[in-house]
Amino acid sequence: MATLDEIRKSRLEKLAALRRQGIEPYPISASVERRQIADVAENFSKYEKEKEIVVAGRIMAIRGQGGLTFFTLQDGTGKFQGLLKKDESGEKLFQLFADTADTGDFIEASGTLFITKRGEKTLLVKNWRMLTKSLLPLPEKWHGLQDAEARYRQRYLDLLLNPDLRALFARKAKFWEATREFLKQRGFLEVETPTLEITTGGAEARPFRTHHNDLDLDLYLRISVGELWQKRLLAGGFEKTFEIGRTYRNEGTSAEHLQEFTNMEFYWAFVGAKEGMKLCRELYIAVVKAVYGKTKFETRGFKFDLADEWPLVDYAEEIARQTGLDIVKASDEEIKKELDKLGVSYKGENRERLLDTLWKHCRKSIAGPAFLVGHPKIVAPLSKSNSQMPEKTEMFQPIIAGSEVGRGYSELNDPLEQQARFDEQKKLLAAGDEEAMMPDEEFVEMLEYGMPPACGFGFGERLFAILEDKPLRETQLFPLMRPK
Repeated sequence: MATLDEIRKSRLEKLAALRRQGIEPYPISASVERRQIADVAENFSKYEKEKEIVVAGRIMAIRGQGGLTFFTLQDGTGKFQGLLKKDESGEKLFQLFADTADTGDFIEASGTLFITKRGEKTLLVKNWRMLTKSLLPLPEKWHGLQDAEARYRQRYLDLLLNPDLRALFARKAKFWEATREFLKQRGFLEVETPTLEITTGGAEARPFRTHHNDLDLDLYLRISVGELWQKRLLAGGFEKTFEIGRTYRNEGTSAEHLQEFTNMEFYWAFVGAKEGMKLCRELYIAVVKAVYGKTKFETRGFKFDLADEWPLVDYAEEIARQTGLDIVKASDEEIKKELDKLGVSYKGENRERLLDTLWKHCRKSIAGPAFLVGHPKIVAPLSKSNSQMPEKTEMFQPIIAGSEVGRGYSELNDPLEQQARFDEQKKLLAAGDEEAMMPDEEFVEMLEYGMPPACGFGFGERLFAILEDKPLRETQLFPLMRPK
């Protein structure tokens, strides 16, 4: 078997042979008359009557039989068989294909359509030309890329050889398209907010740092989709806004966590968490129907139906039900002892991180769909307090398949309480908690001018990954890789 270097050398010789004959192996474009392969296959009887049709694509397979050469051509819409007959195309064109064409090459072919004795729709080629000469061979058809690192690093080959993967990303595009359509139909205005920030707001995560040379400022890549900016828009007179965009968090990698991902956040003036939860449920149902045509799923060992009622799960009550621990009364040391007993590792010594770690252990057994409510203030620094139970907040999170797949609040618009919450976060930052929220004094100033009561809600592509029953990394086109 030839080595990769030997194959490349052979193809370079074919490239040179094309140029010696005055043929440009990398022409500017294909013919404007070309038809997409799916169109040809679907409307075969129509195109069969034409004197000539033109298609273009990548050669995926070649097999020769004397004066006949069959090949499979693939474009972005499908595959189609081509046939070169020496007595139809002429010996020169036939031999040129035999001498210079390889699997992996992009070509344009023109001719007439017919059906073979085996019943296969085929293009009888009268003429062809090289569009792109490939210098490296494609992986074997039946094995493709087996190594995970190679699949991610050479994603273009993974996509080329795996139609199911291409279909996944088509669904992902539809997922965000359906989200956008749902919100626009309900009067939400799509906006764009900064991705570079002086202080990160809207979430608790360790940010990426960068430097603005012109202004000589240290900046951060945003960790939310413009939460504090969209709230400024509510103060500025907009009543419904949303943004779909990239978010960056300088944290660990897992099946549900990456450093760069897409999120959506909406903000809705004059309503609270109750209305937000209703809209969230409607949104999720509309999106899955648009993308999958169903509401029932089986993923990660759970079965659930998004069309069911979504019960409320209280944060403290659920932890008490599963562990027997009353987090309202328990000390930090008691929470640590419970985590140790459960065999759950934790980082950070502050109460917020301990509670969050304990809850994340408990949520793993909840199939959902359900809404987590009753969060303590310490884990929800931007949410209003519950008027009946001030120690709890008006925060809600949809739970599906043991994971949180969104977050919303009745947004805190009391400037004095917001300042006090930020002061608590300052203490956490000073104590070394890199995930604590950075205070934004200008945001507090905005609240002093007045922001209407509002509900804010956001979710990310974790939801899509769960619906696909895939790790989050598998649902990104180009996940970050270390350089070779």
